[in-house]
Amino acid sequence: MRPAHLLLAVLVAAVWGVNFTVIEIGLGHFPPLLFSALRFLVAALPAVFLVGRSKVAWKWIVAVGLVLGVAKFGLLFVGMDAGMPAGLSSLVLQVQAVFTAAVAGVVLGERPTRARLLGMAVALAGIAVAALDEGAAGPLGAFALVLAAAACWGVSNVLTRKAAPPDALNFMVWVSTVPVLPLLGLSLLLEGPARDADALRSLDWQGAGTVVYVAWVTTVFGFGAWGWLLRRHPASTVAPFSLLVPVFGMSSAALFLGEGISPLRWCAAALLVGGVAVTSLAPARRAAVPGAPDIPVDAAARVGETRPGRPVGPGQPRAISGKGGGRWASS
Repeated sequence: MRPAHLLLAVLVAAVWGVNFTVIEIGLGHFPPLLFSALRFLVAALPAVFLVGRSKVAWKWIVAVGLVLGVAKFGLLFVGMDAGMPAGLSSLVLQVQAVFTAAVAGVVLGERPTRARLLGMAVALAGIAVAALDEGAAGPLGAFALVLAAAACWGVSNVLTRKAAPPDALNFMVWVSTVPVLPLLGLSLLLEGPARDADALRSLDWQGAGTVVYVAWVTTVFGFGAWGWLLRRHPASTVAPFSLLVPVFGMSSAALFLGEGISPLRWCAAALLVGGVAVTSLAPARRAAVPGAPDIPVDAAARVGETRPGRPVGPGQPRAISGKGGGRWASS
């Protein structure tokens, strides 16, 4: 990977990590469901008129929009609003790799190798340590909401792999159109029109800045740059940089929000990041389907990669990576 591409990958990880601190600040201006709805509204408009028509079937856009946009981000924002620290949220969400592997095993018939099972066990041990740490300092209910958000992210990852979008930015922009109305409806129902109206009436530059950051910087720039990297490098080369997200998340929360990092949290971070690294990057079992190409079963359907039998288009890699890890890594 060229130095400029290396720096871009680190920059995307930093943008996604700092995003949790920005979310925490934004939750001081908006109710969580309204904030999430505004994120997707601003991400979708006007970008949806600039990226061209959707390149995948609408059933996948709607499915990912509901699971990722409404369920995952709704639970994340509500959990953080209920007291889950920003730095810890950036860490706990990384267990989505374990949920992705588990859901892929059930839905796609992918059997995890021993290395991946070991990685999943280590990551789950990290979650247990993080829960122990949070139980001593904050509400476990909020922790459970963010953990549920990670599970929804895992489901959306498998849906995204089934959709196999050739353009990550185009796909994410169109996905962003789906959650807006459901989240607004839930906000009016659960948070109340009066609270929503008060938040919009009192909107200031800081509040507007948080919406712009989570929509344009995190979503449009982040996914656009990540997809650009995946079209030029194997997923197994790009994906490890997503492990930097909780590093930037925890450090930015400590720097800007004054969040402390206890010894237990450092231990949880080491277990989670190590377990996720093994789960994501260990080679998968090879396909055992008669007549199928001898490639890992999870190598196809990566964002920006080719699939067996699909012509290689301009800007796409010439070969399919033999390792996993091309997962979505944003928040």
